[in-house]
Amino acid sequence: MKPIQLDLLSTILIAFVVLFAGRALIARSAFLARFSIPAPVVGGVITAILLAVLDVAGGIKVGFDMALRDNLLLMFFTTVGLSADARMLARGGPKLVVFLLVSIVFIALQNFVGIAAAVAMDLHPAVGLLGGSITLTGGHGTGAAYGGRFGDTMNIAGAMELTMACATAGLVLGSLLGGPLAEYLVRRHRLKPSAAATAAAEHADAGDDPITSQSVLNTLFAILACLAAGKMIARAFQGTGLILPDFLFCLLLGVAIRNAASFIPPIRVSNATVDLLGSVALSLFLVMALMGMRLVDLVSLAGPLLLILTLQVIAMALFAAFVTFRVMGRDYDAAILSAGHVGFALSSTAAALAIMKAVTERRGPSPLAFVIVPMVGAFFIDIANALLIQGYLALPLFGFPS
Repeated sequence: MKPIQLDLLSTILIAFVVLFAGRALIARSAFLARFSIPAPVVGGVITAILLAVLDVAGGIKVGFDMALRDNLLLMFFTTVGLSADARMLARGGPKLVVFLLVSIVFIALQNFVGIAAAVAMDLHPAVGLLGGSITLTGGHGTGAAYGGRFGDTMNIAGAMELTMACATAGLVLGSLLGGPLAEYLVRRHRLKPSAAATAAAEHADAGDDPITSQSVLNTLFAILACLAAGKMIARAFQGTGLILPDFLFCLLLGVAIRNAASFIPPIRVSNATVDLLGSVALSLFLVMALMGMRLVDLVSLAGPLLLILTLQVIAMALFAAFVTFRVMGRDYDAAILSAGHVGFALSSTAAALAIMKAVTERRGPSPLAFVIVPMVGAFFIDIANALLIQGYLALPLFGFPS
């Protein structure tokens, strides 16, 4: 049967329907609400399952126009920057460094678990790396880069398919694990948001920062300007040989605008409007990313690789609960940071922030976590991951030129 290819408008409409369906299911399910699983994840995963059933049982393939998806992600990261007050960044500085160090330690552990499991099952150790930080912390982009390299140099059959399947599985697993973990920590230790964070949230809800048509237009203009400039800067950096993701520049430009507004009242940023547009962009991005997954491809995860991923999920849950949470202070912010750590270490920074937003909407605000996680998960951790991967590849058991 000829594949059904939907245009951009139809894709966006279906994304909204999927998002609304996810919210409706959460509203009617005490289990989903209790564990703070984000609505885009619920709707997106169920849609991906239904599409996989149509593909296998009926031979019906449905394709979407994902032209808007990446720009939605850039919009979201820009709103993260527009929300980052320099005073909050200064307060979060020491904890940001500690959180980065904890995250780096877990990358080393993640690769050790993958390699040890692969060797124990008589697989090439590179398969363990592919089931480690290359695809889980690194995501689809890093996985694609190393999958092609391993396939060409090490003659690992289906290396590219393997990496894409691992990254896709990680996207689902991380999105599903983070919320329940945070809820467990909050209930187990009877945690509550700090009085300062609660007071700030109540002040914001009091109506001092109303959302108006003008605030929406102003914020949209700032976001689109950051997107255009961020992409230009990213392309300029490519010419230097230093390749950095364009969302990083969008985020940093947002930070610059947010803090310049403190000294230039005419360009004041509406926090409520930024939060609104950021939530919309993040929700639609996650829905589109998840409903566009090809779960049929995950059949290749059967057997040894499925075991590796199971071990990775167990390692992540234990590390977040007993290391990340404790090192970051055993308080409410630490619980939210632990959920964010699960998100970007198994899935993506966008998924991490969606998890955190779902938990904080239910339990209370944690502005510090929303400053630390994007900076670590969207920037510093990618650099650390690349260096650690090269360090592992330099080990004699790989026989691979670093």
